[in-house]
Amino acid sequence: MVGVADTLADGLILGADGRPRCSWGASTPEYTTYHDTEWGQPVLGDDALFERMTLEAFQSGLAWITILRKRESFRRAFAGFAIDRVAAFSDADVTRLLADPGIVRNRMKIEAALQNARVAADLPDGLARLLWSFAPPPRPRPGSGAGVPPLTAESTALAKALKKRGFRFVGPTTAYALMQATGMVDDHIEGCCVPPVERPEVP
Repeated sequence: MVGVADTLADGLILGADGRPRCSWGASTPEYTTYHDTEWGQPVLGDDALFERMTLEAFQSGLAWITILRKRESFRRAFAGFAIDRVAAFSDADVTRLLADPGIVRNRMKIEAALQNARVAADLPDGLARLLWSFAPPPRPRPGSGAGVPPLTAESTALAKALKKRGFRFVGPTTAYALMQATGMVDDHIEGCCVPPVERPEVP
């Protein structure tokens, strides 16, 4: 007898509640909550996008679960990711952050976060307008895990534009992870229990 699990596309798995999810989204409770409520949902606020950009940069070389479990500590350490406040951080704040066991204590990533806040604060039209200008047209969800790319032409172009403006630690792969996380692309596998959302208008 063929069961529901046998009919799932590659890249989907039944969660503990019996609902089909992208396979990574059913591996831990933290991942399930993040997958179901945040990943792929459109993010339009400048500070909220700065938070996601910063966390994606800190994730480089680490498992995303490490970042999720430290997220509240990151928020406390980085003033809630308010761009103007982080842009005003000093050398004393770098020292404070390097001594904070609640976050990832990597000097290059910490200094990049401060640099990125300063660049974002100076953008004439804001961070959201810049990032979303590189979002590709809506496309069908991938039919399997193999259909999810590590980067795209759009993420490569975004990374190049960010680097030109002075942003750091946002290469093409990190830029694509940011696009996935903030709803610029919808990479939930077809059949995932998370419903598609409409592309928003960027203010």
